[in-house]
Amino acid sequence: MAEHPVIAALEEQVACYRKLARLAEAQREHVQQSHMEALLGVLKNRQEILDQLARLELIVSPAKRRWSDFLGEIEIDVRARAEQMVAETRRLLEQIMASDRTDALALEQRKLNLGKEIKQAAGARQINRNYAVAAYGQRQSRVNIKQ
Repeated sequence: MAEHPVIAALEEQVACYRKLARLAEAQREHVQQSHMEALLGVLKNRQEILDQLARLELIVSPAKRRWSDFLGEIEIDVRARAEQMVAETRRLLEQIMASDRTDALALEQRKLNLGKEIKQAAGARQINRNYAVAAYGQRQSRVNIKQ
């Protein structure tokens, strides 16, 4: 008997979520190491997988809306496999989302720290200008605007 299209789509979804989980690990490494070019590559790969998941969801979502009835229509061994794949998908999705939250917090903290550094540098430049004016007086402009 040919495999049910929903079961085949569920298997592909699990494979996609496994890839996303591996990419989430790579993403964390790139975020921690500030490898922005590599991070952009990971995000591009993730988007491609998300596009594939969206296509698969078109096949799976009608069965999910009537999950109990769907399970009653398929063989017992296939039913167990379907339930296991849905459970693994949920587990992987939770893992990926937790990883993404951690990365988002790390990037936000880095952004805040960079903002503080910029303010400190701007403040230091102003202090240097004030010191120069106090020590050497106001600088005369070298441009003669009368001519």
